[in-house]
This record gives sequence, structure tokens and C-alpha cells, in this order.
Amino acid sequence: MTVFSVFNMSGGVGKTTLTMNLAHELNTRGVKTLAVDMDPQASLTTFFGLDAYELPKTIHNSLMDSEPLPIESSEWCDLAPANLTLAQAELSLTAELRREYRLADALSKISDQYDAIIVDGPPSLGLLSVNCLVAADYLIVPLATNYKAVEATMGLLRVSIEIASKVNPGLKVLGLVPTMFDRRTSGARRAKEAIDDIAKQLQLPMFEGMQVFAPVPLRTAISDAQEAHQPLSVYDSKNDGLKAIRKIADVMASQVEVTV
Repeated sequence: MTVFSVFNMSGGVGKTTLTMNLAHELNTRGVKTLAVDMDPQASLTTFFGLDAYELPKTIHNSLMDSEPLPIESSEWCDLAPANLTLAQAELSLTAELRREYRLADALSKISDQYDAIIVDGPPSLGLLSVNCLVAADYLIVPLATNYKAVEATMGLLRVSIEIASKVNPGLKVLGLVPTMFDRRTSGARRAKEAIDDIAKQLQLPMFEGMQVFAPVPLRTAISDAQEAHQPLSVYDSKNDGLKAIRKIADVMASQVEVTV
């Protein structure tokens, strides 16, 4: 089982959309995949068409009470859902033993059921985010192509290095993903260049082999697909945004040992 965490401490970078589409793309490649919602906003859960507040169990129960992961099945892939109660877990975990390892412990119990797990992390840097970093083998970092997002990334990567060196020294950054890219604007093009420059400066072991993936373009169909609770490849199979998403999925699949 290989665990990928889609991670950025900033919101509005296309993190959840990327998670949903990558999970579906992995499944279509024969990689049995579980998507995990670790964001109290429950955007991924909603993306799957679920009413987060009608669910009898969520990942909150697994983190706080060591219950088995509640898994909801869909035609796209399986999901461990969340809702706003997850925010309470962040506060409650502060006084708990092994608080940084709750997600890793929960995932270890289903390691024989899935080839890959892809975690949608929260847009913050608290205990939920630390749990995502500890549980992950690889980080995928989406970056909106504007200068504010690029600047925030430097802080994210520095903090990630510090945390990983203490609690998960084997963590690798699989790649940076420029998102919402509009090549018609000079600002987006400059942001993409800045991302490339940042990547060249990152020489520590956790960045070895890291890629800057081709930008995911700004397309109305991507947000429309999310509203329709469908992966982009189902909603609009010819959309040019799929090329970048599928390339990332190919690289992810190459890191996974598929069980027969």
C-alpha cells in the first residue's frame, strides 16, 4: 500500500479537485484506490455526492476512537468521508498519546485492501496536517499559478522538511502541480517560472526525484464536473485538462505495487 497526500496549507488551490480526479484515474489503471477526506470542510465527501452530515460514521471516529475506517463505495473509487466534526478532533487530539500517528494507525489496518491511498489534507498546518504528513509516503503539492500561492509554498516546504525530519524522515515529495493555469496571462506564466525556479533550489533528500508536473489548465469543465459529482474524464472525456492529470496519475501508479 502506497499513501499519497495532496497537501497545501493554503486553500483555493484545486487540492480537492485534484484528489478526486487522481483517485479515479488510478482506479482506471487497475490500482485499487481509497480516497481519504482529512479536511473538516468535507469538500471531497461532498464531491462524491454524499451528504456529510447524514453519515453515521466519518474518519473522526477512526482518529478519536480507533474505530475501523468508515468506507463509502462509489463507482469512481472508495472514500473515507469527513464532516465538520473533524475540526473537533484537531482540538481533542492535542492531549492524546500518539496524536501524530492516528491516521497512519487507521490506514495500517486496511493495508491489505488497497494498493494506493490518496489523502485530501486540510488547508492549514495543525495536527490533522501533521497526521497527513506522518501517514504519507509521497506528497503531491498543488499550487495555484499566482505569486501569492508560490510564496506560500516556500513556507509550506520548509515546515514540511522540519516535520518530516522528526516524524517521517522517509517522506518524499513526488511533485509540484501548477493548477488553474491560464497561459494567456503573464502573471500565470511568471508564477509557473517561479515554481520551476523553486524546484531547482530544493536539494534535500525528500525532494530527490521530485517533478514539476505540467500545469492543470483553468477550465470551466473542471469545476462543472465537481458540481456534477463526477471525475473530469467522465464529465468531459475530451477535455484538454485531462492530459496533465493523467500524467500525474501515471507517475503515481509507477510508485505502487499492485496486488493481484
